[in-house]
Amino acid sequence: MASVFYTARKTIRNYANGGNVLIFATALALIVVNVPYLTDFYNSLWTHEIALQVGSFNLFSHNGHPMSVMAFINDALMALFFFSVGLEIKREVLVGELSSFRNALLPIVAAVGGMAVPVLLYFLMARGTSYSEGWAIPMATDIAFSLGVLAMLGNRVPVGLKVFLTTLAVVDDIGGILVIAIFYSSHIDISLLLWALGCIVVLLAGGYFGVQSKMFYAFFGTLVWFCFLNAGIHPTIAGVIVAFTIPAKPVFAPKNYIKTIRKNIGYFSHEKDEQLNSRTILSKEQMNLLKEIESASDKVISPLQDMEDTLHPLVNYIIVPLFAFANAGIFFGDMEVSQLFNGIAPAIIIALVAGKFLGIFTFSWLTVKTGLAPMPEGGNWARMASISMLGGIGFTVSLFIANLSFGTGDPVLSELLNDSKLGILVASLLAGVLGWALLHFTLPKEPQDNEE
Repeated sequence: MASVFYTARKTIRNYANGGNVLIFATALALIVVNVPYLTDFYNSLWTHEIALQVGSFNLFSHNGHPMSVMAFINDALMALFFFSVGLEIKREVLVGELSSFRNALLPIVAAVGGMAVPVLLYFLMARGTSYSEGWAIPMATDIAFSLGVLAMLGNRVPVGLKVFLTTLAVVDDIGGILVIAIFYSSHIDISLLLWALGCIVVLLAGGYFGVQSKMFYAFFGTLVWFCFLNAGIHPTIAGVIVAFTIPAKPVFAPKNYIKTIRKNIGYFSHEKDEQLNSRTILSKEQMNLLKEIESASDKVISPLQDMEDTLHPLVNYIIVPLFAFANAGIFFGDMEVSQLFNGIAPAIIIALVAGKFLGIFTFSWLTVKTGLAPMPEGGNWARMASISMLGGIGFTVSLFIANLSFGTGDPVLSELLNDSKLGILVASLLAGVLGWALLHFTLPKEPQDNEE
């Protein structure tokens, strides 16, 4: 259980810090797009074409046409985001909260409720309208923003509630991935799909035979992404599938690693310590011994853990903030206050804020009351209600699904996209403020011992 707490603390630190950058990127986008003389500059940024070309082959091409900067961010960089999510899901299933059915049951059921109820509410409000296709928008819970709010409350938050919200957000991501795979893929090119399948088989074989080279997985993973992009399957799904093929088993067991270090360090005698205090060129023997330790260090960490750890800064501090900066630019110049109360915006706000709260809290209550799963450690119903409210922060993946639903370039759908962004922004802000306020008043005033 201690490993679960450690994993939760590390995840919260990663996402909480990234959440601050995400907030800054969102605010910057809203400012830039609404400042005179900068609006056109902001909008033109995303229309430039991008290429990585060898001869006539362009890796960043879709159906023979170069990708725009916006398409590169949404289809290529976000594939890396979902690759990181896939690594996290695999790790959680193997050694995290999802590895224990009883521990995982409550957040899994809560996540299902947190997806089903918002979709139902949205469907009831949007039935028969031009924006009914956006039903999947309120499904998501933004892990960076929600854990960022928890981090603002520091050690007052019991670790059980942190683990619950982290696991719920991971399961929520699985739901979003399935929706994208099933409902946002069309015009399938079977030949390219077969090529992608062949590359996936090679990746699986690499894992089976213990291939540890990250370049191997990056090369064939990129081929899978390219084939998916041009086969009609949303390319972010490639990121998740490739992540599941990454080996979780290191070459060296920790015991062998420690033996290697002790053996090699033993060659450095105490008498020669003084020589090593100065900056000097190492002897060939010393260099080889230290390189063997370095090699052993690489082999004791599995490719899955190494890639996940390496990607976290890239995803949290560059990819997700860049996605937010590119997609959160809502132009308020021709908007009216009435748009918050008519059309798609209120449907999203109600579905995210009320739907997420009702779905997560009600399904959690039923699961605990029927004895299927225990209350999270340090939790009570007031605190669970507060955490349920935080589930309504659906920023990153909600924006992503809104783009898939309405980002076709059609003028009518572009207006719906702008209004949906407004609804997502307002809903996420409301859920975040309300969740923080509820937690502030329901949590213990003294810091909790979260180092169990």
